[in-house]
Amino acid sequence: MDRPVGRGRRRRRRTEDAKRRPGYGALLKSYQFRLEREGKWRELDALIARAERHGLGSLNADELARAPALYRACMSSLSVARSISLDANLLAYLESLCLRAYFVVYGVRAGLGQVLARFLRRDFPAAVRRTRWSNALATFLLLVGVATGWAVTAKEPAWFEAFVSSAMAQGRTPDATREDLAETIFDKPKAADQLTAFATFLFTHNARVGMLCFALGAAFGVPVVLLLLYNGLAIGALCAVFAGQDLTTEFLAWLAIHGTTELAAIVLCGGAGFHLAGAMINPGRRTRLAALRDRGRTATTLVIGAVFMLFVAALLEGLGRQLITDTTARMAIGCTMLVLWLAYFAFSGRTVAMDPRHGE
Repeated sequence: MDRPVGRGRRRRRRTEDAKRRPGYGALLKSYQFRLEREGKWRELDALIARAERHGLGSLNADELARAPALYRACMSSLSVARSISLDANLLAYLESLCLRAYFVVYGVRAGLGQVLARFLRRDFPAAVRRTRWSNALATFLLLVGVATGWAVTAKEPAWFEAFVSSAMAQGRTPDATREDLAETIFDKPKAADQLTAFATFLFTHNARVGMLCFALGAAFGVPVVLLLLYNGLAIGALCAVFAGQDLTTEFLAWLAIHGTTELAAIVLCGGAGFHLAGAMINPGRRTRLAALRDRGRTATTLVIGAVFMLFVAALLEGLGRQLITDTTARMAIGCTMLVLWLAYFAFSGRTVAMDPRHGE
């Protein structure tokens, strides 16, 4: 009869000793907390795991409707667990589960086509309007370069070599005859594979120039100013050469068929660079790194859209300009593209709310 009593006393003594150990209360609290809520966590974990493996289509209507409620319950559990300082393993598990559930319940469910359509329809034109003053500055600098290069080369042709490299000139120099210059404008169409390769080269080159404008913005924008002016000087010098041989209209039409799109893209890349430069020059109450991070979102959107424009310009330059030799048609296409781009930037994506952090 004494043995059971002795065993009971020893058991009670061990329990009392355990209660006196440090952390016993927290351990009991964690156990009770998990016991009351673990069923919902396991249910949510199972739904999320299935959605991650097989997609949302693997969940039925009831499960889809229940997932947000389970997610909110898990978030509530995480909040309580943090407030009462439960064990680190439980906190890590709940944080991971909440993060996974968030991307399944509230994550982007659109396909690639829908994402691209939304970018072109809304995000890109909104970014152009948001950086309108930076883009205006880039346009001004490019036009100043064009006017300066034209005026200086027309007065002193020796300056041409300082503005235009031999690779870019390709025989279009002040020493060329009118017939030679006209041949470069109205050259015969190349084979299809040659046109494709030429368009690819132009796209790569122009994209590299645009990326350089964007990247140099973090250097307080000074290199962007020089790059835009230099490109403008080269264009102006070429204009002066053709104008000297009475081929102004023909050259401008030859340039316009792709140039209105290409130069607009270069301007946007320059505008993105100036947008970043604004964060470096005047970060406000934030650190420069924080200002760059905030403005970088808009600038990146601008550059991605500009790359798309450069792709269009490469097609027009590598294909359309070589196949269409009529001056009037070339000018009409170039002007039409300019009007379309301006209308697109002005009116598309007007429903996007303006983010004051990215304004200038």
